[in-house]
Amino acid sequence: MMHADLIDQEDLLGQLRALGFEMPAGATADQACECAVRGLSEARAKALKGMVEQMLTGNATILPVVRQAIDKQLLPALALYSQKHA
Repeated sequence: MMHADLIDQEDLLGQLRALGFEMPAGATADQACECAVRGLSEARAKALKGMVEQMLTGNATILPVVRQAIDKQLLPALALYSQKHA
């Protein structure tokens, strides 16, 4: 039997917390991403970008709710940050 790697809400929250982002306990993927993009600094944006790139290019399956939060919150915020600080 094959075991697939999945990235669920808890994995996302764990990765964000490991990068030093603070969020309320029990936060949804959307809420966690919203917290992560508040007040981005260069270091935080770089860490977040690396995490997102690793998740999107890795072999793990990203659950739809997590992918939607990344697409809706993280990618636009990182793109905007890059434009403003290029």
